[in-house]
Amino acid sequence: MNIKRRKTRTVKIGKVSIGSAHPVAIQSMIKTRIRNVGASIRQIRELESAGCEIVRTAVEDESDARAIRSVKKEIRIPLVADIHFNYRLALASIEAGADKIRLNPGNIYRAREVREVLAAAKAACIPIRVGANSGSLRLHRADTAGALVKSVLNYLKIFEKAGFYQLVISLKGSNVMDTIAAYRDMAGKCDYPLHVGVTATGLPLDGIVKSSVGIGVLLFGGIGDTIRVSLLDRPVQEVLVARSLLNGLGVRHFGPELVCCPTCGRCEVNLSRKASLVEAWLRDRSAFGRMKDKAKDRFNSYKIAIMGCVVNGPGEAREADLGIAFSRHKGILFKKGQIIRTVDLQDGEQALLDLLKRELQEGMA
Repeated sequence: MNIKRRKTRTVKIGKVSIGSAHPVAIQSMIKTRIRNVGASIRQIRELESAGCEIVRTAVEDESDARAIRSVKKEIRIPLVADIHFNYRLALASIEAGADKIRLNPGNIYRAREVREVLAAAKAACIPIRVGANSGSLRLHRADTAGALVKSVLNYLKIFEKAGFYQLVISLKGSNVMDTIAAYRDMAGKCDYPLHVGVTATGLPLDGIVKSSVGIGVLLFGGIGDTIRVSLLDRPVQEVLVARSLLNGLGVRHFGPELVCCPTCGRCEVNLSRKASLVEAWLRDRSAFGRMKDKAKDRFNSYKIAIMGCVVNGPGEAREADLGIAFSRHKGILFKKGQIIRTVDLQDGEQALLDLLKRELQEGMA
């Protein structure tokens, strides 16, 4: 089943284009003060390596705003300045080279101040995200989703009256159902790209679950052009969860999908260790050499099964392109559920890797 994306206009953030004509982009936020330039650069580079495509930073004062210029010289992905309360920090961030500005309609709402930011952003040719948050709404009503949407629509009047349309919108709540309802409502009222996420999600495991439910439901409905999985955890973890979420929905493919059984009393090997080794090889890719785009696409689309039981393994994972099922002494290699051959237990992971390499080479011949 293919997900049909909601049609939107295109907005460019640095070198990254977002909107329905482009892949759903992954965003995260650094947890350092950006004025700590060295630490911020290190964290952003780590995010880049993990697959982050847009990074945001809090700008709390003038020193943070000025630091944007130094940080941008050392990173490859677009840098977004997150502004609250003080519109002058948005102006300073634009001057320092920010690739996008996030404004919160709950705390920067005076029309004159907003218009000053719009004029500067227009001159710098950068977009603005209107980022509404359930925790900072000026409009209070029992219907949180409705309040989020109404707050954004009122705010947009200032932008559209000024002829500013390079916009991204977010309507984040800490309640998953309110968040879903707000985005669904807003999706039918504009054609701006939507940045999707759930805010204040709690402890890491709760955050992964809430974000996966909220973002997943919206993406399945075609809503969402950039995403952030907000976690009380290392920023890199946000990116890894986001990639897994997009991969699982088939919205994007970042590498072969692993199918692993949860194991039971039949399993006689350390399946978690074996699966982790295969995952590390697949992520590293050095074993496969340089791949052209066509080979990369084929590689990324593969589904690979690693099963802990030779009795049910090939049958349960018959949809996998390739797989291996382990017993205490051997591994059974299979393709689309059909057994190919048996290998010694200690050779299983390498045999699976070699089989995948052959498949890729034959497919490109």
